Amino acid sequence: MITPVSTTTTHWPAPAKLNLFLHIVGRRADGYHLLQTVFQLLDIGDTLSFSIDDSGQVTRAYDIPGVTAEQDIIIRAAQLVRPLAADAKAGVYIELDKQLPIGGGLGGGSSTAATTLVALNHLWKCQQSPAQLAQLGLTLGADVPVFIHGHSAWAQGVGEELTPVVLPPAWFVVLVPNVNVSTAKVFSDSQLRRDCPAITIRDFLAGQAGLSNVCEPRVRAGYPAVAAALDALAAFAPARMTGTGACVFATFATESAAQQTWAQLSGQWRGFVARGVNRSPLLERLDRV
Repeated sequence: MITPVSTTTTHWPAPAKLNLFLHIVGRRADGYHLLQTVFQLLDIGDTLSFSIDDSGQVTRAYDIPGVTAEQDIIIRAAQLVRPLAADAKAGVYIELDKQLPIGGGLGGGSSTAATTLVALNHLWKCQQSPAQLAQLGLTLGADVPVFIHGHSAWAQGVGEELTPVVLPPAWFVVLVPNVNVSTAKVFSDSQLRRDCPAITIRDFLAGQAGLSNVCEPRVRAGYPAVAAALDALAAFAPARMTGTGACVFATFATESAAQQTWAQLSGQWRGFVARGVNRSPLLERLDRV
């Protein structure tokens, strides 16, 4: 592993997200699902550290079990933007403080990819606009653009058609079942519902009844740990799965209410309490540079 000569190391947040609901309204000819969802950003997540050097290479100082450097979405994101660097010799040494579970539906991989694009765009002076970065990010995953734009958002298409929304203040209890749910397996399930009636942003903001996560019944059936987490949390407040799981959440109006619930669940479950934010901690970090 290269030990580069670096000037400074900077630290950048990669926040988590929740899907407040998730509907599938159709399917494209290429097999991608057409979605409607709302992304709620959270005030917690992973942290990436970047040490810029003149090695001309992208290297990492961490391991993700079962994920090679070539498969690592963080490394892939860095390699996407490196040819755009002002200095042709630009390199980077990346460290990761991984807090979010892999395969949890919290957007951890997509968020770290977005943070890598945003941070290196600044540190390498690539001069790409958020829209240009979002286009690059979309090649890595459908959820990457929402983290680049950095606002809680209504999403359509495959998740890339974004409209910022202002969501009411809320706190969330998130439970982390000890299981990794395969997104590909969920979306290929023949019994997954794919014909939800399309709704509008206005419908959502007006509190339309009947919103759900259509993936939840299929994950409940295939992953008993997720079903148990949903049932445990539902004893305190309406519970829902985020993304294709495995994490589940419930919404509370105050931090104290969320903490009181978490205190009763923390003896048996992994999880955390988080605050919903409309503007990403990543954008707040970018404001300070």
